[in-house]
Amino acid sequence: MHTIVVDLGYGDAGKGTVVDRLCVRPPGAAPVAAVVRFNGGAQAAHNVVTTDGRHHTFAQFGSGTFSAVPTHLSRLMLVDPLALASEARHLAGLGVPDPLALLTVDRRALLTTPYHAAANRARERARGTARHGSCGMGIGETAAYALAHPADAPTTGDCTSRTALRRTLTLLRDRLTDELGPLGAPPVDACLDAFAAFAGHVRLVDGDHLARLLRSGPVVFEGAQGVLLDEWHGFHPYTTWSTTTFAGAEDLLAEAGQPHTARRLGVVRTYTTRHGPGPLVTEDPSLPGVLPEAHNGHGRWQGAFRAGHFDAPAHAYAVEVCGGVDALAVTHLDAPARHPGLRIVRGYRTADGGLMDRIPAAAGPDGRDLCRQQRLTERLLTARPASWQSSGDDPRAWPDAIAEALSAPVALESYGPTAADKITDGPLTAEGARTTGRGRVIPQGSRSTCPERSPA
Repeated sequence: MHTIVVDLGYGDAGKGTVVDRLCVRPPGAAPVAAVVRFNGGAQAAHNVVTTDGRHHTFAQFGSGTFSAVPTHLSRLMLVDPLALASEARHLAGLGVPDPLALLTVDRRALLTTPYHAAANRARERARGTARHGSCGMGIGETAAYALAHPADAPTTGDCTSRTALRRTLTLLRDRLTDELGPLGAPPVDACLDAFAAFAGHVRLVDGDHLARLLRSGPVVFEGAQGVLLDEWHGFHPYTTWSTTTFAGAEDLLAEAGQPHTARRLGVVRTYTTRHGPGPLVTEDPSLPGVLPEAHNGHGRWQGAFRAGHFDAPAHAYAVEVCGGVDALAVTHLDAPARHPGLRIVRGYRTADGGLMDRIPAAAGPDGRDLCRQQRLTERLLTARPASWQSSGDDPRAWPDAIAEALSAPVALESYGPTAADKITDGPLTAEGARTTGRGRVIPQGSRSTCPERSPA
């Protein structure tokens, strides 16, 4: 059976280390056929530490690469060839032989270029103190441009034709320059050379490649970012231009003739974190100092790395809006012993004096209402913890407490950064009922018009 790994927070919950563990197979088990990336792009930052001490932050390569598991970048990915080349060099330096040989890329995947990145940073600078917390890598620009100009948006398949790519890159550069002024990006010919080199070193495939992969063995679908940053269900405008729920992976499975054949694994950590501005109701400014992050910190474009106590209403909301999970992976279970004051927040009090023990999901036929999400964001920005639960410093008590708070079984427990620090349990391998909540899986499509929705 296949597995879809999705972060039920604001990102940084440990998807990479979970995928790494899933790709380490016990003797006699079928090897993982591939890790499939199904949303986002080069802004992902999935940290994996091996038992021999190597560390890599996976962005576009799948987090099973240290186990020699191939990566497939699906049609839903936003592919940045320049960042991909840099990542491949780092992996090679860590002893991965010929990383690009492990990679396949769907020809239909959108191309993220230096023009997208430069436009992204120009917009974020223009927001001044009202920044959205973008990664500054052009992800939102790539998605927005493709929605506005679907026939002209460059794809990875265009990299095999210098003529086709020159046309799409020139149009892209000129349109963004007309809107934003000089972008400070390389000339088109320099981009052409780099993207031609990309096409010469990776295997570009057609849409039927994924169906063959799925027939060859179990596949792990690795999501990026987190459900609380989802383009429709996140807390607008502090969101991403990407569907971060299970929906993209489910769509790919259905297209390949294997609908509903994957376990849906939601990842949370024992304390809730986020990068940059936006709601974090349970924030405790003392936590970053007490629980330092080896691979997370202040980002020039994202802003500060923030931490708070486990936010049960927010994570339960994520379970609901993504249509339910089969099981949970709980990471950072070593944290309660290092900080006995960690607690689980079960409810909030808002500025109007109201109490919230759950965050309401959007109603309506498809739940897409960015103005409604913005009003919800404004309310959450005034909220403060009002109801607490203490699970103490015994890490063995935390999985049960989190399972109860989110109404889902815990299938994987992580007590440290390596695969050897993980404990797995039945729901990863045995049949089990999905907790559906009151949510729906929402496909991608056209957007509503709400002020301040701009690429980030």
